[in-house]
Amino acid sequence: MSAGKPARTQLRVGRLVKAHGLKGALKLELYTDDPDGRFVPGAVFTLQVPESSPWHGKSVTVREFRWMNSHPVLFLEGIDDRDAAESIVRAILWLDQEQIDAAPEEDAWYDHQLVGLDVIRDGAVIGRVTQIDHLPSQDLLTVRTTDDREVLVPFVKAIVPEVDVAAGRLLVTPPAGLFEELAGDEDDAPAETDAAASESADGATEA
Repeated sequence: MSAGKPARTQLRVGRLVKAHGLKGALKLELYTDDPDGRFVPGAVFTLQVPESSPWHGKSVTVREFRWMNSHPVLFLEGIDDRDAAESIVRAILWLDQEQIDAAPEEDAWYDHQLVGLDVIRDGAVIGRVTQIDHLPSQDLLTVRTTDDREVLVPFVKAIVPEVDVAAGRLLVTPPAGLFEELAGDEDDAPAETDAAASESADGATEA
């Protein structure tokens, strides 16, 4: 049985994926758009772990956060070797909402704020955000379009210039072909039909 998050309002900020090296480092899966601002030395996180874990009911304090080969790596107080790091692997890190509200981020959102937002292009709704994937290089938004296709949209300022959570929407200015790639194939279909009809008509004349 897994321990649920505490009753007070909290948000996920990361998950400890695996031990890294021999000095207690842990590779981190990020659930925040500002890891350098969240995982500062002294930051305290509540742990979500199984009740059988020695870390159940405890919190951890950040000693150091760094990037290694484009991967986020975390050092925690009291975890100084690989064995200690292995004991906390798969723990989910939670941050109190009060701490987040006290230090708001600019242009930073959590997954639950983005999922469900309407996607607006040129003033029209073209789809809805259904998922966010956090990759080492950038985040990707999965958009379910109004014609029931899934399109992966890089979550960068050049393509998503505005996010309005309160209004329930985000604006996109995608490069040519990002949303129309499949539509272009469908547009070719009538041309093929017309060509077939022309051949049929010629055949009928010759007969």
